[in-house]
Amino acid sequence: MPSERQRSNGLIASVQEHYADLLRFLARRMGDPDRAADVAHDTVLRLATAGDTAADVQDRRAYLFRVAGNLAIDTLRQNARRAGVAVGDDAVAAVPDPAPLPDAALLARERFRLLGAALDALPAKPRQALLLSRMEGLTHAQIAARLGVSESMVAKYIAQALRHCRDRLGPPNAGE
Repeated sequence: MPSERQRSNGLIASVQEHYADLLRFLARRMGDPDRAADVAHDTVLRLATAGDTAADVQDRRAYLFRVAGNLAIDTLRQNARRAGVAVGDDAVAAVPDPAPLPDAALLARERFRLLGAALDALPAKPRQALLLSRMEGLTHAQIAARLGVSESMVAKYIAQALRHCRDRLGPPNAGE
């Protein structure tokens, strides 16, 4: 009794023997020689892993062309489904641009400049406490250790810095 590897090798030998005919068959069916070559490759992979199904193959050529034909049909159906999902130019044009409008970008840059100026005007420890908290994500205990102050003082520094920035910047939509 031949082993699974021998049966698989027999199918692969059949592919080698009939490869040119297989490519012509697939090219006619697929309408594209490049896609036909891809399906032929997929056929070889399928036959290499055929396992027990290859044991009862009487006509290897017919089996080869049946597997290739089925894979071609699957590929054509998959391509048709993908083509049906294609989005038209009208739909693409209807999608809003996520980039901010020029005036919004200008306002954001101005608020950023004002924030920088407000932070620069803060005393050193409140500024450091705020930046360590918001930019580096440190806890009050970690900030207290870095600045050499108590945790309650860190909370006061952060509250002071936030109040100062809020007063300097005004409400978020003040200029709009």
